[in-house]
Amino acid sequence: MYLLVNFLYLIAGVIWGDWRHWKEYYPTILFLITGDFLYNFLLYNKSMWVFRDIILPNHTLITLLAMTVSYSATVLIYLGRFPNGIKKRTLWFFIWSTIYLMIEYIDNKLGFITYHNGWNIGWSAFMTFLIFIILPIHHKRPLLAWGISVAVIVFLLTIFDVNISDMK
Repeated sequence: MYLLVNFLYLIAGVIWGDWRHWKEYYPTILFLITGDFLYNFLLYNKSMWVFRDIILPNHTLITLLAMTVSYSATVLIYLGRFPNGIKKRTLWFFIWSTIYLMIEYIDNKLGFITYHNGWNIGWSAFMTFLIFIILPIHHKRPLLAWGISVAVIVFLLTIFDVNISDMK
């Protein structure tokens, strides 16, 4: 499943990604990847979700594939074609949020993602919305995006009662 999804992201990234300006988006790609690395590192012993696949053997490989392929393609398309005007930006935001959430919903129904420790599709929707709000912020004002991210991380660690002792 995840090979197929990432293959589709790769094709979309090649077709619609703003490759001429990839260096401009590179810091934001790394920002998105860093967020996922932080999740996987900080919550190694208390995962909120776990990926499973028919072909790929474990969560780590699935995550690394997503980080390199789908996140890169997402940023190159999402920011590379980011429209002007609040109505168009809002529509663009909802299109991308819907794509991500539909894929996750299908993956959950098929057993390719399972939720744990109080996480659910509602929290995933919250995080998806936040990601697509924060990507353009990071692109223009990276320090502000990092500040927001730290606040969100502290908030989530508190809500989900993650203690320092829960970390590896």
